[in-house]
Amino acid sequence: MSKLVTIYGGSGFVGRYITRRMAKAGWRVRVAVRRPNEAIFVKPYGVVGQVEPVFCNIRDDASVRAVMAGADAVVNCVGILAESGKNQYDAVQAEGPERIARIAAEQGVAQMVHVSAIGADEGSESDYARTKAEGEAGVQAHMPGAVILRPSIVFGAEDQFFNRFASMTRLGPVLPVVGAETRFQPVYVDDVAKAAELALTGSAPAGVYELGGPEVDSFRGLMHRMLGVIHRRRLVVNVPFFAARIMGFSFDMLQAVTFGLFSNTLITRDQVRNLASDNVVAEDAKGFADLGITPVTMGSVLPDYLWRFRPSGQYDAIKESAKNLRT
Repeated sequence: MSKLVTIYGGSGFVGRYITRRMAKAGWRVRVAVRRPNEAIFVKPYGVVGQVEPVFCNIRDDASVRAVMAGADAVVNCVGILAESGKNQYDAVQAEGPERIARIAAEQGVAQMVHVSAIGADEGSESDYARTKAEGEAGVQAHMPGAVILRPSIVFGAEDQFFNRFASMTRLGPVLPVVGAETRFQPVYVDDVAKAAELALTGSAPAGVYELGGPEVDSFRGLMHRMLGVIHRRRLVVNVPFFAARIMGFSFDMLQAVTFGLFSNTLITRDQVRNLASDNVVAEDAKGFADLGITPVTMGSVLPDYLWRFRPSGQYDAIKESAKNLRT
């Protein structure tokens, strides 16, 4: 009988790519999510009955245990960029991974992969970075043989980075960014999924791996790369950190006083703290090279999904070609 893997957050951005890879590898995949009816799209990743979305709340022991029953391996891809309602950093990113690892150890699960993030630091002023580190510690305490993946900014067709800023270019001639000189090392989502697959199949030694693509660039530089792909000219303006902190505080307070009716998806105080630090692979960290993976470049992927933000969309290449015609 084929092996079974439970992937918590398996319908999310990174999770769906891991789900697809494990299904192609012949595993049965249980996709544990809060809204299974919204994760039906993962079922065609395998044959009938091979990939199944199931309900799970990682804040609850019984819920986590139920969807892990009989699993040979588990993956945790759950994470949040901003707090909302009961989904707080401590509950989701610190207590959630520890709960999954503890129950996995109780049930004798052979392998665990935990998707964290570069910059995880228990001493960080950022709640996001602090809870990422606490989650890692909880995983290692219960599952010392686990593989922890720390990607930099992840890009791909469904990303909320390049897609978000490319969409903003439609609003005017100025593109504001916070931390324009902060450096990032964007990594392709399927490269992260490939690393997870190697770990689940026993081809990667236990430990922490920092995953970054082959290119390091500043926030400003990444925006200029994106503008080049979508054939738009915009003025990239740096928002000073003091101004960004004021903005983050204002939006956070608005979310609080409206009891969540206004959801701060613009900029939070914690995101401003994160943007003050570089997000690149440490020199002494294990990474793709240790896994035998050659990460792909941004230039080989971005045009495949950002073309829709070009002035003429799918017709942009035709219009450019037409300019070269001679009458």
